[in-house]
Amino acid sequence: MTITEEDDLEGLKAIGRIVANTLQLMSRSVEPGITTLELDEIGRKALELEGAVSAPESVYDFPGATCISVNEEIAHGIPGQRVIRAGDLVNIDVSASRDGFFADTGASLVVPPVHGSLARLCKDGHRAMEIGVAEVRSGQPLAGIGNAIGKFAQAKGYTLIRNLASHGVGRSLHEYPEEIATWPNRKDQRRITKGLVLTVEPFLSTGGRWAESGDDGWTLFSEPSAPVVQYEHTVVATDRGPVVLTLPDHVG
Repeated sequence: MTITEEDDLEGLKAIGRIVANTLQLMSRSVEPGITTLELDEIGRKALELEGAVSAPESVYDFPGATCISVNEEIAHGIPGQRVIRAGDLVNIDVSASRDGFFADTGASLVVPPVHGSLARLCKDGHRAMEIGVAEVRSGQPLAGIGNAIGKFAQAKGYTLIRNLASHGVGRSLHEYPEEIATWPNRKDQRRITKGLVLTVEPFLSTGGRWAESGDDGWTLFSEPSAPVVQYEHTVVATDRGPVVLTLPDHVG
């Protein structure tokens, strides 16, 4: 969506705060022995307490309130009886709506003990998202987001999953612009318009280049197989740069 009224911005900030707080709560709840279903229930209750509705459930009939992906799963993992263990790489993606406004956020983390390569991947994955967010400004090329992320990834020796893109959001979970590359894309000539609401969510990997669907029809896996992290914010483009909507009440 494109924001034209102050009330729109306030509505988006409200749901952005809700999903950010839910993500932070779930991240803090990750520990060896918890199942992904138990973790999902923590997220579900947090959303319900705020009067928010899970977006993947309500929009796509996804079998869970949130997407929780572990190790070889890189996105859209279905919450279930999988037990999270020490050393696991876990991605949590939270999207929800309230009062007709949608926001989307996500993050990856390693359950201690953390190995050096995965710690670096998580740190650099978060940095890749920040670099992409910094490119969000009205009048700038939409492809500038992917170009900046791609330059960073190449310099660090990483790859990017090239069929999992950022997207427009606001009045629905996925809307115009439907696909925003988080990798270099010379064909995209679109410009960022003032008030545009979008996600920035690069999938940074140590070798993966494509997301392949698993047998359940939801869960995605890296091809070729390699660790992948994803960090995501929902942002609004202004003349002065990005306004990040998915910030929790308390950081840290």
